[in-house]
Amino acid sequence: MNDSESSRSEDSSTLPPLPGSLAGNIGDPILLTNVELDGVAAGNARGGEMLKVWTRLAITSDDPAFHRIADSLAGVIRHHCNAVRKFVDVENTSTVLLIIRPDKTAELWMDTAAICLNILPRRDIQPGTAVFDSDIVDVTAMAFPLVNISADDKVVCLFRQGWRFGLYFDFNPKKGLSVDEFRRTLGSLYRNLKYRHIYDAVERPETFEKLIDAGWFPFAEIITTEFRELVQACEAGFDLKDVELKIVAAFDTKRLDRMLSRWLAQPHFASRESILRSAIKNFASNDPVAVIKIVLTEIDGVLNAAHRAAHGKGASRNALIEFAVKSAERKAGSPYTLLLPIAFARYLEARTFAHFDPVAGNGNASSRHAVGHGEAAADTYTNVAALQALLTLDQFAFSI
Repeated sequence: MNDSESSRSEDSSTLPPLPGSLAGNIGDPILLTNVELDGVAAGNARGGEMLKVWTRLAITSDDPAFHRIADSLAGVIRHHCNAVRKFVDVENTSTVLLIIRPDKTAELWMDTAAICLNILPRRDIQPGTAVFDSDIVDVTAMAFPLVNISADDKVVCLFRQGWRFGLYFDFNPKKGLSVDEFRRTLGSLYRNLKYRHIYDAVERPETFEKLIDAGWFPFAEIITTEFRELVQACEAGFDLKDVELKIVAAFDTKRLDRMLSRWLAQPHFASRESILRSAIKNFASNDPVAVIKIVLTEIDGVLNAAHRAAHGKGASRNALIEFAVKSAERKAGSPYTLLLPIAFARYLEARTFAHFDPVAGNGNASSRHAVGHGEAAADTYTNVAALQALLTLDQFAFSI
């Protein structure tokens, strides 16, 4: 990720402060003096030649340049620590945070600063309750809420997530440090590292096309739970039937009711409460025909209601898809959110809003056009297709 990419907005909101009575840093920083860092060379140059220098950069260990940059910065940190007789093991530290003040003093936090993630949760969460990976739909920011960071400071942050690393630094003395941008960029790096398998599945045409052909997408409700097993089966060339049956079985009454509650919390869903309740009830009763007939026609209504609320009028199918993409990007602050709005538009065009040929008789119950015209083959009205329709509708509850 280069300078311009690292500055993309990913969450328009700022992180809430942590209550001081509930949390604290687990240690103190190492205090350094005479720390000067103004940039990192982006290439080679002889004396007297022009040289490109990075003053702001976000990068992961997947990038070949990462290791040289990380080694160089680690060497600088060790040098300044040795000067104050502090001996540190940068390579075996999970999170390194260096804050350089305008007077060239610095604070070095080595796995001692409290860390906060800003997430989009799948369920209602109360203060003080445990949060699990399965609760997370998206990560929009990462912060050190109990470390004082100001616009006049320079920052370096190197952190580990699983078997990968993220690195961000900002030495730009003219623009100044945007603390919100710092948090958003760290969130983007964290998301890229932790959920790389999801991005890989979408970015590999051979995998993503197989998923779409089977009616699947990394829907928000399954993205950090059942989706990984779907991808593994798809990449192995296995029949998805066994995995699909497990996923359908996982949607018990409690989980379905939680989805319904999420929908009814939004006005463009709430006005359809009786209709949506009927869809949920029919899914629980193993009636996929009723579910598909209801949900695929209501998707248009939900999208149009959201569009009218935003723009004062309805729109065509293509305009609604574009609206859904832009809404997700705006809500999350980036097209690179785990809501995957651009990929979701591809899914909608290929499945939900797919055209059919009435002469060829190739209608499928995943297409609202084929369903609406009574041209979907009877054997395509399955519980799997019904769940996929529910998950498609549910995706809009997060993104519009």
